Amino acid sequence: MSVSLAPTLAPTLQPAQPLASANRFAAVRAQSVALCQPLLPEDTVVQPMLDVSPPKWHLAHTTWFWETFLLRDYLPGYQVFHPDYAFLFNSYYNSLGSRVNRADRGTLSRPPLADVYAYRQAVDAAMQQLLTEQADTLPPAFWELLELGLQHEQQHQELLATDIKYILSSSPLAPAYIADKPAPASASSAPKAAWLLVAGGMHRIGFEGDGFCFDNEQAPHDTYVADFELQNRLVTNAEYLEFMAAGGYQNFRYWLGDGWDLVQQQGWQAPLYWLERDGQWLRFTYHGLQPVNMAAPVTHVSFYEADAYAQWRGCRLPTEQEWEIAARQFGPNPEAGTFLESSLFDPQPLSPDAAPDQCHQLLGDAWEWTYSAYHPYPGYQKAAGALGEYNGKFMVNQLVLRGGSCATPESHIRLTYRNFFHADKRWQFTGIRLAR
Repeated sequence: MSVSLAPTLAPTLQPAQPLASANRFAAVRAQSVALCQPLLPEDTVVQPMLDVSPPKWHLAHTTWFWETFLLRDYLPGYQVFHPDYAFLFNSYYNSLGSRVNRADRGTLSRPPLADVYAYRQAVDAAMQQLLTEQADTLPPAFWELLELGLQHEQQHQELLATDIKYILSSSPLAPAYIADKPAPASASSAPKAAWLLVAGGMHRIGFEGDGFCFDNEQAPHDTYVADFELQNRLVTNAEYLEFMAAGGYQNFRYWLGDGWDLVQQQGWQAPLYWLERDGQWLRFTYHGLQPVNMAAPVTHVSFYEADAYAQWRGCRLPTEQEWEIAARQFGPNPEAGTFLESSLFDPQPLSPDAAPDQCHQLLGDAWEWTYSAYHPYPGYQKAAGALGEYNGKFMVNQLVLRGGSCATPESHIRLTYRNFFHADKRWQFTGIRLAR
């Protein structure tokens, strides 16, 4: 996931109760392992495209993070588990030395998966020793890094979920990640979308207050917007199918130039994972191939597809400023969004009884493309040291997404959270909300 991972510049976090910290650490670490339990060992080494990392690599990289940034500095006498793992499992920290090229992560048949799990167990035991036996001696900087590490692992849990889906979809067998049949659709159609008016003027955006945030959410500032309207729910599969049926993928008039070139070069005719068979649209899901749920939000569309759909509807995508302003006005979802903890791994249809004057699906379900370049906020300061590499160097040629998805841990998301991807990316749970 292309997301900020530099620490907050907010006031120093105070250490939590040692037992609570140890339990939270254990729960987050267990979630990563649980996501990989349905996989075969062979599944964990596959890298079918550059954006996807093998699950085995995710399991090892998140462990390397704890070893590199906490254990080596704070646990007296700690010895690294294996001298080569820093080279194998560093992601893109230039300041921490050379590493395996991102495109070559799928070549790492060694160490075997069992060794990676042993690595995790050893690092977890050392971290528990720190959190339970030496908590009183640890400085504030440790507790800030602990929080950062937990947030980092939650980011990789979302990547694990989405990378696993892409890996399994690449198999001709279309294997199911979840053996059970999917639950029946909760609704056969979504309620009619309504437009919500948001008054223009000067508005405050950005993270303020206590608690954790990534540094790209900081430097809160005032921004001016004109009056605008935002749809009260996400665009559905049925609505997107209307665009497809109307020749949306064949008409250049709706597309940005780079997007139209991609449509021609890649042969796009539908969102990622969609397949037409015998006149019916199917899509690859965690249950294997299943009929498209027409009432559910459309996902796995690029920025180009989201923008083309909006143009076809005579609308546009919101800016990230508009999205946050509207989210602050209407608050988080009146109905709970769909997050990783649900184990549904798919955005869910909005209830037919959803109130038309409320803004739904703001958090969870699908990341929402905005028409905002990923740039620093006014007054942004890149963090010092290796952790500063996570953010500032990516602030060009990408678009901001807001809101989280059905693969995002619920405790990980905020109204101010700024995700970012290149405009062509489709393997995340990326969706559409219209503005005008």
